Amino acid sequence: MPEGDPAERARDVCLRLLTGAAKSRKQLADALRRKEIPDEVAAQVLDRLEEVGLIDDAAFAEAWVESRHAVRGLSRRALAQELRTKGVTGETAERALLQVDADDETEAARALVARKLRSTAGLERGVRTRRLVGVLARRGYAEGLAFRVVREALDAEGETAEDWPEEGED
Repeated sequence: MPEGDPAERARDVCLRLLTGAAKSRKQLADALRRKEIPDEVAAQVLDRLEEVGLIDDAAFAEAWVESRHAVRGLSRRALAQELRTKGVTGETAERALLQVDADDETEAARALVARKLRSTAGLERGVRTRRLVGVLARRGYAEGLAFRVVREALDAEGETAEDWPEEGED
């Protein structure tokens, strides 16, 4: 372990990490633990960085949700899971997730399906359905929404919905 004041090293580590992108308090605490900074020193440094506004889990969560929903098209459920892994939970996470409502989720799901639709052209409807629903499932979308959006997209292509199972049927 390098020599020097642990508090100074902890500040340096945190500031270096915060230079690249916003981080949650938990992410910084984990990094300090990996650098073998004593927990009590880490807590003091993190408290001070929070006081001066360099660590703000609420702002971090809002920016994370906005970015990941817009760029990757993640559902609220997937976003909530990502926030939990970043150490943002409870009311802070819920407030950030309020940015994404049911209409936003539906539109994001439609956009994802529209982007992937062409790559499944020429396949049987059942195969296309499984692949497209799988894309949505991997991004955390509920089964009912995924099937509805995929059905709408395939129907809009002019395919008929004959022999199509109703939502919830297997």
